[in-house]
Amino acid sequence: MTYKRIKWLILWTPTLTIALWEYLRHTFLLPYLSMDLGNALAPVIVMTVTATLLMKLFRMLEETQETLQRSKSAEAAFVEREQLARELHDGISQSLFLLSVKLDKLEHAKDPEHVAETARQLRRTVKHVYEDVRQSIASLRSEPSKTDVQWMQAVREMAAELALGGLDVELDWQLTDAKLTGKEKIELLAIVREAMLNVQKHAHASRLTVRAVPGEGAAGETFRCMIRDDGVGAEPEQLMAKGRYGVRMMQGRAEEMGWRFAVRRAVTADGPWPHDGGTIVEVAKGARGE
Repeated sequence: MTYKRIKWLILWTPTLTIALWEYLRHTFLLPYLSMDLGNALAPVIVMTVTATLLMKLFRMLEETQETLQRSKSAEAAFVEREQLARELHDGISQSLFLLSVKLDKLEHAKDPEHVAETARQLRRTVKHVYEDVRQSIASLRSEPSKTDVQWMQAVREMAAELALGGLDVELDWQLTDAKLTGKEKIELLAIVREAMLNVQKHAHASRLTVRAVPGEGAAGETFRCMIRDDGVGAEPEQLMAKGRYGVRMMQGRAEEMGWRFAVRRAVTADGPWPHDGGTIVEVAKGARGE
């Protein structure tokens, strides 16, 4: 029996019971029962039905609620495993493949200068793999979001870590929790985290701004999120080149959600921003993002 049907039965059972009793009493039992006795029996009959049928319905309702809760928990666990699998595939597994390629190069290298350069590349790649693993673990350990603060906790913690490394990070997050579904929150935060990591790894930036705002009604957008740095910058063709897995991963996540994704060089006209130059990563959902 469905949850909704059980609730309706609980609501209508007392009413139908007293209605049925009154009908039987006035139609068939009136010659045998006095009015006072019939009135006295009415609450007893309702209480008897409540103690039998309704108690059973309440137990069924509790079991149905427990089943729904288990289903939600299983779904949440599946989403978490899916997130971990994607993090491993998009970042870590590709970095490990790159490591194996560089090890092959190192094995066949004869020039000492070439050996030294390959060794430096290997150290950088290992460092990146370590950072990706650490961020994936931190994301999985974070509690399910109940408020905007909890939802953004992973990004705030990353901003604090980047600040410890000398990067000036500004968070301008105006997007409320109610604007996104659970799946959208996971994907958007994954994109934001990856963009922030890319700035740390490649941009040689001193400042980073993460800005998320509700969409403009006239444009039909639901939200827009921009990550901007003041680093060396790069052309879109360079960012999408072979080996640039981070940008491709962000683009793939956005496309899967039906969002608009763009990465471009920043110019002075791109505002409001506290700094010039660098690169902008932009994600938007809505009329222009679908």
